[in-house]
Amino acid sequence: MHKLVFFLFAALTAYHSPAQDKQPEKKQINIVYGGTFTKDEKLYPGAAIFRKDGQQVQFEHQGADLWCDIAIFYQKENKLKAIGNIRLQQGDSLQMTSGKIDYNGNVKLAKAWDNVVLTNSSMTLTTDTLRLDRERQEAFYQDHGTVVDSSNTLTSKIGRYFMPLKKLQFLDSVNINNPDYIIDSKQLDYYTTSKNVYMYGPSTITGEAYKLYCERGFYDTKIESGYGIKNTRIDYNNRIIQGDSLFFDKKSEFASATNNITITDTINKGIIRAHYAEIHKAKDSVFATKRAVSITLVEKDSLYMHGDTLMITGKPDERILRTFRNAKFYKKDLSGKCDSIHFDQKTGITQLIKAPIIWNGKNQMTGDSIHLLTNLKTEKLDSLKVINNAFIIALDTVSNTGYNQAKGKDLFGQFIDNELKIIDLVKNTEVIYYMYNDKKEPIGINKSICSAIRLTMDKNDIEDIYLNTNADGDIFPEKDLPDNSRKLKGFIWRGEERILTMEDIFDEDDDNLVLPTIRGIENPIDIDAEEEERSKNQGDPIDQPEKNRPSTTPSKTKTALTKAKQEP
Repeated sequence: MHKLVFFLFAALTAYHSPAQDKQPEKKQINIVYGGTFTKDEKLYPGAAIFRKDGQQVQFEHQGADLWCDIAIFYQKENKLKAIGNIRLQQGDSLQMTSGKIDYNGNVKLAKAWDNVVLTNSSMTLTTDTLRLDRERQEAFYQDHGTVVDSSNTLTSKIGRYFMPLKKLQFLDSVNINNPDYIIDSKQLDYYTTSKNVYMYGPSTITGEAYKLYCERGFYDTKIESGYGIKNTRIDYNNRIIQGDSLFFDKKSEFASATNNITITDTINKGIIRAHYAEIHKAKDSVFATKRAVSITLVEKDSLYMHGDTLMITGKPDERILRTFRNAKFYKKDLSGKCDSIHFDQKTGITQLIKAPIIWNGKNQMTGDSIHLLTNLKTEKLDSLKVINNAFIIALDTVSNTGYNQAKGKDLFGQFIDNELKIIDLVKNTEVIYYMYNDKKEPIGINKSICSAIRLTMDKNDIEDIYLNTNADGDIFPEKDLPDNSRKLKGFIWRGEERILTMEDIFDEDDDNLVLPTIRGIENPIDIDAEEEERSKNQGDPIDQPEKNRPSTTPSKTKTALTKAKQEP
């Protein structure tokens, strides 16, 4: 019987052995050198006080050493209060100094205050109060701090340092100061090794010759290159560029923009809108495509120019605008189309090249080449030239069936207050126009040949027609002039093509344009985060911006960024 009881007791003892119930061992803070030992139960109940005149006391805890003038050690709680000239050393990689520290050995958490300085091989962080989490290898401050590395000085109200990644996350009143640029931001991440900046809130980068604003973006501080993908704007080379996605590179003096772009010339007040654009500072040029349109102000009236491609080159007072392929323009009472348009700001000449046609009100004008001239002093339209095979046609507004026509070798028009008032046709001129009395009753159709014709205009309608003294022609009753004789040779009416509104400058291809999706539109993809960090999957990271980021690998990220820059 006694043997059976002993056997059962032994079995139960083995089942409930200490090894089964053992909790993870809490590593105790160790005293390396304690100096003089005292107690003060009134001020520090349960604590041992260590100090040594002329020499600091030293403690050790799991790979970290701490030196101070006075140590108040709660051995049972495994906690330590350090006072005076504190130095905490973690291996060869991290050192922190301060006036005071509270250290909890159970969770490896230190709270340091009073002139805190944290240093490692790549940076120095100073603040008044800092929390150092040795378990997670993070440091955190929330009452202003300054970080200095080999390139930049960074300040913020709130900051967190991730030691393994050598990454700093800054919140609230962030500033990066460098001799070549200044960054102000509400929130950003900074890597001390790569010197890359990731912006997650309203941010402004001000360089020597540029200013970049965005609310999501990336910036390489070493080469002053980056991009923005939310509410982005660049002030660059006397131009303001805005768009869904913008890229900038100082060294190559290049910027590009994708989707919903507006480029404003701050000197000439001209505007370009498009869905893809490039700005080359060295060449002082802008290239734009995808529903591209140039907008300039002509005497309180906007002039719109559109083509498959727009290119602007030249200094601010010598701009040259080229519009290529399927070019069109529109302003109130004047519009036109051709293969390409060339505008020279220095001469004030706008050339319509290859198959040009313009409409002044309801008047259609064609020729081999058409030039519009602007007065350089008043910046108003001055004159019009139609070179070779000049032809003007207007629907007769009384009968609404016939066409008033005039043709000649060349045509010269004169604008007064931006309104076409006088038109002269010269050399081998011919005319057909419908005549009426004061009661708008038909008189007949004048069909004549002469050496020159002048048309006077009123509110874009033909008011009078003057033939020179050598005119050869007659006035025919309508019944005596057959339909096939009522049109001059070369007559082609293109009224259905007339551009009546600004939207008419865009064709079906422009209206059906499908814009590409900008990669990483929610946040810039963190190309500095290590791949092994991404694959840990140990719950949500501590910092909220990391939580919201896509888990794209660095190799995929580079491809995405390349596409975002290059894809129009």
